[in-house]
Amino acid sequence: MRPVKKYSVLVVDDNEEIVEILYETLSQDYAVFKAENAVEGLAVLSKEKIDLIITDQRMPSMSGIDFLEKTLGYNPGIIKILLTGYTDTEDLIKAINKGHIYKFITKPFKPQELKLIVRRALEHYTMTKENERLYNELHNAHEQLKENFLQLQKEITNREIFDKIIGTSPAIQNIFNDIKRISNSDITVLVTGETGTGKELVARAIHKASPRREGKFIVQDCASIPDTLLESELFGHKKGSFTGAVSDKRGLLEIADRGTIFMDEIGETSPAMQVRLLRFLQEGEIRAVGSETVKKVNVRLISATHRNLIDEIKKGNFRSDLYYRISTFPIVIPPLRLRREDIPLLAAHFLSGYNKKNRNANKRLSREAINLLLMYSYPGNIRELQNEIERAATMADNSNLILPEHLSDRMKESQVNPLSADRPVYQGQRKLTDMVEELERNAIQTSLKRHNGNKTKASSELGLSRLGLRKKILRYGMENSTGTGCFSKRLALSKIE
Repeated sequence: MRPVKKYSVLVVDDNEEIVEILYETLSQDYAVFKAENAVEGLAVLSKEKIDLIITDQRMPSMSGIDFLEKTLGYNPGIIKILLTGYTDTEDLIKAINKGHIYKFITKPFKPQELKLIVRRALEHYTMTKENERLYNELHNAHEQLKENFLQLQKEITNREIFDKIIGTSPAIQNIFNDIKRISNSDITVLVTGETGTGKELVARAIHKASPRREGKFIVQDCASIPDTLLESELFGHKKGSFTGAVSDKRGLLEIADRGTIFMDEIGETSPAMQVRLLRFLQEGEIRAVGSETVKKVNVRLISATHRNLIDEIKKGNFRSDLYYRISTFPIVIPPLRLRREDIPLLAAHFLSGYNKKNRNANKRLSREAINLLLMYSYPGNIRELQNEIERAATMADNSNLILPEHLSDRMKESQVNPLSADRPVYQGQRKLTDMVEELERNAIQTSLKRHNGNKTKASSELGLSRLGLRKKILRYGMENSTGTGCFSKRLALSKIE
């Protein structure tokens, strides 16, 4: 029994000799169908599944260009190759515009060159179909996960808890679960993550989910003002306590009484300020600058930093006793490059916001633009993605469809180098799943190298549990390069037992 051939090719030419040459050249590798004119070719297309067409340009009754244009109604994705003995520029331009041809081949042609062209064309065809399948799977999965996420939101008493946190990745789902877990407590929370990952959004969600939701949510960026002013901002001051103190001022900790204060970049505070914060956390008391009166306040503290505070403690820059007070419940937000499945939802969210701000706008992203967005590394994280979407929507001023040319140069360059200079240059096309696995592997290697093989620090930076990191190390066969060989044996034994 002859094996079924994977691809089908239709050859159309009014020259019987050329048809036979094409048949002999290709029939060993493909199922080849023959037609002497365009009408016969269309008849074949109506009955058979054709993957690639080779047609002559000059034929009676219907030209090759017109024939290829009509094939679009049967299967727009068919690969189209045009044979021509002429170099008519107008005809070539017309073929490109009307027939969407893949390649021109001039007569006479060499059979071996033709075989190579057909093979590469069908490889391209396969990649295109696979990319479409992956895109549809990803789209459907996102739609399903989005539906599940909306259902989860409905089950939470306060519907606005997660209204600003967009994502369906496991990392974001874990953060949602953590917020629910601590919603009824006053436990201190330390949110860590790179700049632009959304630490303040997580802090707001914690506040909204808590019994303090009716109280104030106060934000103070510790890195934005000098330490002397920070003390006054947080604790308040009395009139005349220092130059410029022309009246009494209540501090943010007093204003936030019965609510929550979010101290962003707490790792930037000085040792003196850290002492004052520690006393506030231990005693629940504040004293304004220049005052002798101590006031009791009931405030929940949520802190955030992009720094590794354990390293800062070792350097003598941060107090260990304060660290353990503020980090009773740590939440690590992974960078956007480690949760790429959230990029389409985030992009759609930001584009929806743009459309609402610009009332007549109805912008949407093309598939090609989404593919480029998925390949970029986002050193600026979510904030960078938001800026990119707003910029692209603005650049597409005469079109509702955002195309790759509307994206910034760094996005377009990511097609060549989708992560950074640390990784090899990206060449050719690959499956999205392969790309994601390579992204994970590269991120793990980089993090372990940065922390000299310390898996606890690496897992914290990557937003994984220590066990989760170990499993990924084993999955990617990295145990020999990361010192996890003993763990590999223990895990194998535990699976056998």
